[in-house]
Amino acid sequence: MKAIRKTLFLLAVPVIVFAGTIQAWAAGVHSFKVDGLACPFCSYGVEKQLKAIPGVRGVKISIKTSTVTVTMKNGAELTKAQASRAVKNAGFSMRNFR
Repeated sequence: MKAIRKTLFLLAVPVIVFAGTIQAWAAGVHSFKVDGLACPFCSYGVEKQLKAIPGVRGVKISIKTSTVTVTMKNGAELTKAQASRAVKNAGFSMRNFR
């Protein structure tokens, strides 16, 4: 019985990971670098500006790598111009938008 549970778990993990990948792809995930992020206050300013864009579901910022990841709601799209304007309004500059 223990072996069956372990097998079922191992079969379920790739499905869960794959489903999460599809959800992220369908929602639209964009990442980019922001020059000058040095503290939580800096990242909060960038996060606040990005969350004001219609359709943004979530924003994750790594101060250590200066990387910002924006997840969009299904059907919403984030353009490079929108992201750049938001980052500029927070007082920073953006690069490597994808």
